[in-house]
Amino acid sequence: MPADDPGTVMVFAPVPQLTVTIEQQSGEPELHVHPGGQGIWQARMCAGLGASVTLCAVVGGEIGEIIALLLRDEQIEVRAVRRSAGSGWYVHDRRDGSRDEIAEHAGAPLGRHDLDEIYSTTLAAGMRARVSILSGPAAPDVVTPEVYRRLATDLGTHGGTVVADLSGDHLTAVLEGGVGFLKVSHEELLDAGRAADDSVDALVGAARKLREEGAGAVMISRADQPGIALLDDEPLLVELPSLQVVDHRGAGDSMTAGVATVLARGGKPHEAIRTGAAAGALNVTRHGLGTGRKEAILELTKRVRLSPITS
Repeated sequence: MPADDPGTVMVFAPVPQLTVTIEQQSGEPELHVHPGGQGIWQARMCAGLGASVTLCAVVGGEIGEIIALLLRDEQIEVRAVRRSAGSGWYVHDRRDGSRDEIAEHAGAPLGRHDLDEIYSTTLAAGMRARVSILSGPAAPDVVTPEVYRRLATDLGTHGGTVVADLSGDHLTAVLEGGVGFLKVSHEELLDAGRAADDSVDALVGAARKLREEGAGAVMISRADQPGIALLDDEPLLVELPSLQVVDHRGAGDSMTAGVATVLARGGKPHEAIRTGAAAGALNVTRHGLGTGRKEAILELTKRVRLSPITS
């Protein structure tokens, strides 16, 4: 693969949301309206790092029309399935520096016809891409876990690399289908009972179990602590000099996107881990989720240290 090949990435973002935030950086309040949700943030970061990105999503109702319109300004190709039921949304107040939820709606669950259409759309786009990211819905009942098992199975069977950042039953389902690279937070492992505690030994053990269940490689994010990666049978501590935090949300999604982008252009797993860690670290210095300048991420990548974990 040519060194300058940007790589192709498909992002499955089943039910994106319209995000409305109220902020105040000076004397007057500011209203910010964007398309959002895990898949949108991942696609945005992949595109920012230079990948050619196709986003597959279902949009519906008045909110869905707004999301579709705003997505035109993103540097991604959008394959949208239309439906009558409404898309998701949230309104957050951040004027005091925290994130206060005013109201939110995850979106109506996808019906049989919606699922058939988005599955076909996603499968076609995924088979044309080198890497497919399977992102989760805003609430578990919006998309059934079985969809993730089927997509992971079918995309893997046809030679693609599947990257996932999921939790709960959706995580279990994608493992059954097989996933090339899995990113998960330590909180999600604890909540699911997959790790006994948050110690390094317990999390490495959880990562090994995830590999046994169907993950090719595993990256565990640990909030403000160094991450843990398991590549083949090699456990690694992922360390990066700390940065001042503006908003911690979206760091994990940027990490997943960084990994996917490197893999899509034929990069090695160690390089993918470093880039993912750098993208996640830079994201916390910004208000926008899934954002960060490419040159800053590349500089931070040089400062990521991967250290073997010895028990």
